[in-house]
Amino acid sequence: MRSDREPPRTGRRRDGKPAWYLPTALIVDAAGSAAPVYTTLHLVGEAHAVRCAAVVAGSWLLVGASRARYAWRNLGERGNAAALLRDWLILVALLTVVRAETGEQPSFHLALAGLLACLPITATCRGLTHRHLLARRRAGLAVRRALVIGEAAALDGLVNHLARRTDHAFVVVGACQIGDDDLNLVAPVTARLERQTPAQLSDDSSPVLAAARRLEVDLVFVVTGPSMAAERLRRLSWAVHQDGHPLVVVPGLTEVVRRRVSVSSSAGLTMLHVAPPIRRGPALLLKAVTDRLGAALLLVLLAPVFAAVAIAVRLDSPGTILHRQIRVGQSGYHFNLAKFRTMVANAEQLRHELAGTNEHDGLMFKMRRDPRITRVGRVLRRFSLDELPQLFNVLQGHMSLVGPRPPLPDEVAEYNEVELRRLCVKPGLTGLWQVSGRSELSWDETVALDLRYVDNWSPSVDFGILCRTLRAVVEGTGAY
Repeated sequence: MRSDREPPRTGRRRDGKPAWYLPTALIVDAAGSAAPVYTTLHLVGEAHAVRCAAVVAGSWLLVGASRARYAWRNLGERGNAAALLRDWLILVALLTVVRAETGEQPSFHLALAGLLACLPITATCRGLTHRHLLARRRAGLAVRRALVIGEAAALDGLVNHLARRTDHAFVVVGACQIGDDDLNLVAPVTARLERQTPAQLSDDSSPVLAAARRLEVDLVFVVTGPSMAAERLRRLSWAVHQDGHPLVVVPGLTEVVRRRVSVSSSAGLTMLHVAPPIRRGPALLLKAVTDRLGAALLLVLLAPVFAAVAIAVRLDSPGTILHRQIRVGQSGYHFNLAKFRTMVANAEQLRHELAGTNEHDGLMFKMRRDPRITRVGRVLRRFSLDELPQLFNVLQGHMSLVGPRPPLPDEVAEYNEVELRRLCVKPGLTGLWQVSGRSELSWDETVALDLRYVDNWSPSVDFGILCRTLRAVVEGTGAY
């Protein structure tokens, strides 16, 4: 029986990850931890710089291995900044114990300064590997062939959801549909299974295994439902596992991160526990403190930039330096949002004349070549400098450093029940929308990103978005 943890080999396994991922990760982590420590200690004349560097490298690899960072299933996948920071803290604690036990006396503060380099070096390596893996998946290379089983509506949802995205390792090559309902799938229906009651358990194994062998699939997805539950699912799992295929049960939850889900067993039942989103407690207090302190610090550091932008806006075109708009915040609260003016003074009046030229498919108004934007305004938008005055909104508590885009009241008036959930948290100066393509995204993609943030927010998520924001600002993707 094949294991999901084994590396790819010739034949039916097609996860497509290059063999160099593992040695590259090991070499970069070892050298990236040892070299800075050795350099730091050698420069101050420490006698055991080589030995200390070797211990640090071995310890860093040991921490990574114990945390499954080098497991094949994790190589190239998106990393977690908080998880990497936890690994580093474990490394520091481990080296502290080693130092106490061996009596080695190199300067702890100097060694710690060298250890800091582990974080950016490892993060950069994992980030580049992840980008390489995504590129292969977009080309259809680093994927695993999947057969899906379920009722028509469930199959429609799963298959089309997977087909819309390329950041995962699965390609659906066939479907075994339960019942005779019409389907609108991007994958062929290779077999049809009967609807049945618990008293009418038919043998699903023959058509399912025949399809799996013919299509040379790597794993089988089962979408649970009224006709695929309990004993029927149990018997199907026996057959699929006996034939050597991993089985993945899809419960129907979407956009719920792993940390919110846990599994337990009781009375012979397997139960899936979904924790509620974070809405109170120390994490929310930490976010509020970080917002205020971060905004205050950025306002001080960026004061020269504020002055230069203000002068440029004033000299470029007549009108006020700041543009103020009423926006909708958390729980529908209205507040005045400030931005550096990037359009002509009568832009709001001209918007009604341009209503028929909106290039966005949703409730936001966007034009790639908006005639209302000034020359300086295009530069400010390209590098998101027009958003800087919103730091005052963050300082006042109307906004957060990270969150969904703050909408206009007329947009909110047209929201449906799902879209209104975006208002469950404070809007942000940056967010998943800003670091994922901005105006290049469709309205549905924008809402999906915001809901993913609303439901799965955590301090580590904010930290990751802030790290990605600098790159998004420099590249300017989707900014217009």
